[in-house]
Amino acid sequence: MTSKIWGGRFQSATDAILEAINVSIEFDKRLGPQDVRGSLAHVAMLAETGILTREDAVSITRGLEQIRGEIEEGSFVFSRALEDIHMNVEARLAEIIGPVAGRLHTARSRNDQVATDFRLFVRDTIDDLDAQLADLQQALAEKALEEAGSVMPGFTHLQSAQPVTFGHHLLAYVEMIGRDRGRFRDARARLDECPLGAAALAGTSFPIDRDFTAARLGFARPTANSLDSVSDRDFVLETLSAAAITATHLSRFAEEIVLWTTPQFAFVALSDKFTTGSSIMPQKRNPDAAELVRGKTGRIIGALQALLIVMKGLPLAYSKDMQEDKEGTFDSLDSLSLCIAAIAGMTRDMSVDRVKMRKAAGAGYATATDLADWLVRTLGLPFREAHHVTGRIVAIAAERGVGLEKLPLAEMQNVEPRISQDVFSVLGVEKSVRSRTSHGGAAPSNVRKQAKRWLRQLEKERN
Repeated sequence: MTSKIWGGRFQSATDAILEAINVSIEFDKRLGPQDVRGSLAHVAMLAETGILTREDAVSITRGLEQIRGEIEEGSFVFSRALEDIHMNVEARLAEIIGPVAGRLHTARSRNDQVATDFRLFVRDTIDDLDAQLADLQQALAEKALEEAGSVMPGFTHLQSAQPVTFGHHLLAYVEMIGRDRGRFRDARARLDECPLGAAALAGTSFPIDRDFTAARLGFARPTANSLDSVSDRDFVLETLSAAAITATHLSRFAEEIVLWTTPQFAFVALSDKFTTGSSIMPQKRNPDAAELVRGKTGRIIGALQALLIVMKGLPLAYSKDMQEDKEGTFDSLDSLSLCIAAIAGMTRDMSVDRVKMRKAAGAGYATATDLADWLVRTLGLPFREAHHVTGRIVAIAAERGVGLEKLPLAEMQNVEPRISQDVFSVLGVEKSVRSRTSHGGAAPSNVRKQAKRWLRQLEKERN
């Protein structure tokens, strides 16, 4: 006869291959703190409703508190033979308090138990990630305020387009991270329901109080349908989706750091803290932290894809396929946490070469749009005609090998006779940037205002 806790009807031991594929304790032991929290709430409810005697509840609670301490201090011994975190905790509880431990599982199943544990874990992790993302916004906004007036080229197609400032560029990522935090908050709000009490799939005949359990665990309410309670992994998918989008934003910034630190750009430099050397080329300083953020994004996106594929064909309610929800999620959220820390660290560490940025901002006739706008605003040309006139003037400047601000007025007047000396008031890169005062524009005054607004908001959140 099998010795498994669930093995009452089984006459022989399971095959070693089934043991190998079925066991999950190597990864779901991370749910130990949440498993104990859920069990403590469950036993409190069983006592409150009279399903358990107060004496049994006190004994079980005492044993669970001891287990919680063992898990926290790292002395808890996890057994592969016991399959998962739930059986490990229950077996240890029986060692501590004896047969009364078996009463803990009254009116619940591992199905609703794991759904509760995992929701608690994801909720805890979202809170941790939100704090990290707020810190990243802080780092970006502080650097943006420092570099509000540092002119750099703005790019489209990775070609010089119009001058912006480095501060304005960094604030774009502050906005992205703000949306990322919003997506995590949305996911958290929807997962804030407690599955405990749904049992295996149909609920229970015991007179349980699911509102009591939900409140005890800090959930807003119990889940409404027992089938959905144990088969739902939307809360993981939403969180992984938010993680994938966040990682994509971090990867874009990481790619820019990789570009900016090349000798060809040389816009920023990273210290020894965030770079490595080469085993053969002694001059090298490699932005490995940024490259690894870029690389790990694939793992984070992959975890979302993997779980979507697991879930897409499952009938209600629980299937063992759903055990595959955890490893990818743990890895994805761990990787994201590390990437956020790396990007925040590099943001604070980087030094900016304002001279190089300013020189690059003037290359590629980046003030051509300013000239076209001047023709529209001052001479009343339709924009399409102004665009054409500007293109001809740019071609002349390129042929002469000079910037627009260095092209003689007479050369411009050969194209459009009404152009006056006033045109030079818009052709310098600093003048161009200062003129971008529309809401959300790149003017240093705007950048300072927005950076300060974000810093005030983040300070308010902390308080």
